[in-house]
Amino acid sequence: MILKKYESLFILDVRKVEDEGNALSKEFCSLIESWGGKITAADAMGRLQFSYEIKKRKAGIYWDFHFELAEDKVNLIKEQYALDERVLRILTIIDERPENAVTCFQTPIADDAVMAAR
Repeated sequence: MILKKYESLFILDVRKVEDEGNALSKEFCSLIESWGGKITAADAMGRLQFSYEIKKRKAGIYWDFHFELAEDKVNLIKEQYALDERVLRILTIIDERPENAVTCFQTPIADDAVMAAR
């Protein structure tokens, strides 16, 4: 069984989630591990405002998960959380970034540090 790298972004309903989604995060991590996968990162991105309403909500709690899982199990993620009232949206994509890629969550380098390096 070959494991591929994936990234899932969850948008959670602010009104239905307690503890900023930590319980759902632990649940998702244990689910992936029970399917033979491995979680490589779980990032709480916090509460963010939407540019337009989703299911009559103006904001949501974002969670970003990076994991390795067999191809045949990926569709089960959407099936598992499709009827969950806590989840507004799920996006799962293949993570094809190189290992040393810069992500948007890393602290940007200050302009002063760049100038000093020259």
